[in-house]
Amino acid sequence: MKVNTMAEMMMNGETPEVLFWVGCAGSFDQRAQKITKAFATILQKVGVKFAILGKEEACTGDPARRAGNEFLFQMMAYQNIQILNGYGIKKIVTTCPHCFNTLKNEYPELGGTYDVIHHTTFLQELIDQGKIKLKEGGIYKGKKISYHDSCYLGRSNNIYEAPRKVLEALEGELIEMKRCRSNGLCCGAGGAQMFKEDEPGDKRINIERTDEALETGASVIASACPFCNTMMTDGVKNREKEGSVAVLDIAEMIAESME
Repeated sequence: MKVNTMAEMMMNGETPEVLFWVGCAGSFDQRAQKITKAFATILQKVGVKFAILGKEEACTGDPARRAGNEFLFQMMAYQNIQILNGYGIKKIVTTCPHCFNTLKNEYPELGGTYDVIHHTTFLQELIDQGKIKLKEGGIYKGKKISYHDSCYLGRSNNIYEAPRKVLEALEGELIEMKRCRSNGLCCGAGGAQMFKEDEPGDKRINIERTDEALETGASVIASACPFCNTMMTDGVKNREKEGSVAVLDIAEMIAESME
């Protein structure tokens, strides 16, 4: 795939409509790279002019701040803000709710104010505008889908409708878990838990959450966060259900179903 970096665009005297913030997971995690690819494919298909920072993009600092290293967070944030402001970036879209929350809510106090959009909201806008055209009777028509709310998308930023509306456009049957929306259960990766060992207890959070998803009888667990995707995938493997249950990002489902 040919994806322009900001540096390349600036050299050609062009400015993108949006900057696609890829994030650490989307860049380095093999599973999350597929989500990045799917989203970039959608943007290219609908003709959205976008760029990435490439090597100039560093971690937003979210895990550092959540783990209590404020100094490291501010160092990383200032570095990113200098680059973003240097390019005069106005609008950012990201596939990771952690990056979304940090860029949108925590960067302004350090001098980085941008219009930050999560990819589910962006996809919903593209569907509403008629730019994304989905195949009639697509792969997910009539399939049971259960959507897992990411903490940083739901409780932190009150985004519940956009991902569900995008899934409804796929004509699947949306089945909610017992704990959903503002009452949703964390997948177990937030607050930098992704990078450390479990606390003592008798059941891992991601297993608990996966069990709730499997109880719905859904054949697809939809997520909108690379961390949630990893945790739910691990849970499905633990319950030996990989043959019958798929864990997919909303962007992947849309990319597959486009005309």
